[in-house]
Amino acid sequence: MRTGIRAATAAVDAYAVLHSGRPLAGLTPDEREAVLASLAARPALLPALDLLKVPVLLAAATERTPAPHTATAPEDPPLDCVPAVEWPARGTADAVVVGSGAGGAVAARTLARAGLDVVVLEEGEHHTTASFGRRTPLDRFTALYRDGGATAALGNPPLLLPVGRAVGGTTVVNSGTCYRTPDHVLDRWHRHHGFHLAEDLATRLDEIERTIRVATQPLDVLGTNGLLALAGAEKLGWRAGPLRRNAPGCKGSCQCVVGCPTGAKQSVQLSVLPDAHAHGARIVTGARVRRILLDRDRPGPPRAAGVLVRRADGSELEILSPLVVVAAGALQTPPLLRRSGLGGHPRLGRNLSVHPATSIAGRFPDPVTSWSGVLQSVGIEELHDQGILIEATASPPGMSSFVLPGLGTALRRELDDADRLAVLGAMIADRPSGRVLGRERTLVRYDLDPRDGHRLLTAVRAMARVLFAAGAQEVLTGIPRAPRARTLAELDEVLSTTAARDLHLSAFHPTGTAAAGADPQRAPAGPDGRLRGVHGVLVTDASVLPSCPEVNPQLSVMATALAITENYLEADSSSPTSTAA
Repeated sequence: MRTGIRAATAAVDAYAVLHSGRPLAGLTPDEREAVLASLAARPALLPALDLLKVPVLLAAATERTPAPHTATAPEDPPLDCVPAVEWPARGTADAVVVGSGAGGAVAARTLARAGLDVVVLEEGEHHTTASFGRRTPLDRFTALYRDGGATAALGNPPLLLPVGRAVGGTTVVNSGTCYRTPDHVLDRWHRHHGFHLAEDLATRLDEIERTIRVATQPLDVLGTNGLLALAGAEKLGWRAGPLRRNAPGCKGSCQCVVGCPTGAKQSVQLSVLPDAHAHGARIVTGARVRRILLDRDRPGPPRAAGVLVRRADGSELEILSPLVVVAAGALQTPPLLRRSGLGGHPRLGRNLSVHPATSIAGRFPDPVTSWSGVLQSVGIEELHDQGILIEATASPPGMSSFVLPGLGTALRRELDDADRLAVLGAMIADRPSGRVLGRERTLVRYDLDPRDGHRLLTAVRAMARVLFAAGAQEVLTGIPRAPRARTLAELDEVLSTTAARDLHLSAFHPTGTAAAGADPQRAPAGPDGRLRGVHGVLVTDASVLPSCPEVNPQLSVMATALAITENYLEADSSSPTSTAA
């Protein structure tokens, strides 16, 4: 991604030299405008130029986002976090948890509560609520996301796929939206995939909701963006309502995706890991797990013996343990298992679902100031039975997946007028169409299924209907060659000649790459979450979900991790020779 941006920037500069004899930085504003106008006149270049605008708009968002009130930031609960460079070169534990996100945090808490000596290993760093208030959004964005937010799935079309890397994982940078796993999804996991723990997941979902304090977001903090979504849905007679979130006392700062500066969002470093800490769990930060250590001296499958960790300075440390819980995320778990000699299952890394997503904006006659209020505020579920979930999702201009149209002065005018835009996003319950490759570095391949492409176009029209019903004067489509539509008929004409790859697409919530199930040929993990072919390795992150959860997956991952670790403790206490299926 970085190489592509640099190459495209160099190409624009080279074009400026051909056009006017000097690189872009050496031109006057009027001359630069002429170069950009010439580029904009070439429709084939517009999609590439839209990609170049992403980091520019992100920087603009940083300039235009007011600093949060740091004086109101509460003190975070205590955590025992030790940088890897300060950790002993050799140590022991009853259980090592690789990853501190949704699944890793719950696994660590469950095992620590049972009296095990637990060490959590996190590749990222620990960031406090107070630190979010002191840092610009751009600085937080590059620090809190893997690859500075530039993780991408290569394929047809390529998709931006941002994932968090910090103590708390992606829960630090998600929207806080908490959907329960739909009943029909649980039934499919149980009956079709043989993931029997799904049968009793409802009670675990209840416990997780209590732990992270999930509640319906009150109307008074939704912001105008959410209220317009509700108004449009109501006029159409569509099912919609404020979303349930883990953010009691939300102040509507609209900065969830770069770390909540008020501490309202109960990401796991504020809600779950402190309880694990209270029961003795320790967290090692800046710790990249190179491989799982194995004991191959006994007959039968190998047994987990601990982990080998690389510090930031290149040195290594070992933690010996008979239990390794892998919760590195759906994109990092398969490469870790391959590096460890545990990547032999033919389905490891396959079955990747990513919730392909797109967004549009509506321009209203009066100010909306969509970044004042909850970032993700309202869910519109009218088309959810078709696999389309619409959510009112806004952020400071440039920090969302929506890209403003125009170049140069035209783009600046759009930024200046962005306070009159309301933004909706839609994500698709996809057919698993991707795979995670690689050992040392992750390579994600994903080709959008034609059915899902059709759903994305249906979602664009549905979002436009909501915005027009709410009073929008026009919609911004995110389609470079036709960025505006002033009526639904005009949009229909545009969509009739538009393919899904023409939309500005992104993706979220990767799942399924080490799926659990009863069929040993199709599921790398057994129906109890134990990795096949080895003793003493559990998988408790989003990779273990058998198929797309069809909703924002935080609750699904946390409840599944709780079920897997509780089941392990019960089986281990009743049968010391219990083995993987």
